[in-house]
Amino acid sequence: MKSRKILIATARAISGARLSRRIAELPGYEICGQAQDLSSAYILSESCEPSLALIGSELTRLPEFEGLLSLFRVSETAWLEIPESPPGESRPITGTGPTGSGTEGQSLADWLESAQRQSPVAPLMPVRRNAATPRPAPDGQFLPDRIILIGASTGGIDALLTILSAFPANCPPCAIVQHTGAGFSDSLVRLFARCCAASVVPAAAGQKLVPGTVVIGAGCPGHLILKPGSPPLCDLVVGPPVSGHTPSVDMLFRSAVGFAPSVTAALLTGMGRDGAAGLLELRRAGAMTIAQDEASSTVYGMPRAAVEIGAAMESLPLNRIAGELLSHSRKRQALPLAR
Repeated sequence: MKSRKILIATARAISGARLSRRIAELPGYEICGQAQDLSSAYILSESCEPSLALIGSELTRLPEFEGLLSLFRVSETAWLEIPESPPGESRPITGTGPTGSGTEGQSLADWLESAQRQSPVAPLMPVRRNAATPRPAPDGQFLPDRIILIGASTGGIDALLTILSAFPANCPPCAIVQHTGAGFSDSLVRLFARCCAASVVPAAAGQKLVPGTVVIGAGCPGHLILKPGSPPLCDLVVGPPVSGHTPSVDMLFRSAVGFAPSVTAALLTGMGRDGAAGLLELRRAGAMTIAQDEASSTVYGMPRAAVEIGAAMESLPLNRIAGELLSHSRKRQALPLAR
């Protein structure tokens, strides 16, 4: 029987090593990697493709865990949270995560088996292509000056996976700011590239914003902004956080006000207000602006702020946003609002 691959990620090095030794003694299991931080766990998960990941509770509480969880969803990896006392030790175990739970007196083998019997968390955007999988929108003619801008925070990784999976290879140039921790930029670029027919690249100074390219600003050392030109150029501006974040959605949106009639912008799920003021400036200058609706948002903070100040021309469910972004990139924008 083929051994099932297990990944262990915990900052508690001694506990992780002990759990690894115990699992290695069980028949039918193979430890394919151990990590002490989320960035290392992400890289290991990509390379060894475990069937089950055991993650320490001290790591699942970090905001960056959203990125790892999204990878688990698209790769159909089950995961469990490691309790302070793993199964089979002196203390009873408690609930362990979305794909399984422990019970008092349960052995380590039973705990792992119960997790394997559970279905992984259903992905919002399955990567494996089948009849039920969303496919990229058919190629079509986009106006040559069109640009798509997107801002997102909490819950945004899954939302972006859904949107980018519908972008064709020749999609309009797209720049995205996603709030996440430092060190996760490359990981998110690889994750988004798995589901998008267009080329997905990390934000960098001098990067040309051309058709078929999606630029990701996440965990950058500066704010992702656009400089006007033909084509527009990306830049990273070093400075203090804006609206509480680096990079900031407000900074990205405001940098495009000078060519707003060419812009279609969307503000997705997230906590706080970053992006709302910038979206309003874009709308007033002639851009088409969209906010994700409350029902489909993980956290209805940023989109709510945009709706409340009149920054969004439309408030749409997640499953309609990609289509609207592409549709508006095929037609001329409305005239700017009167100030």
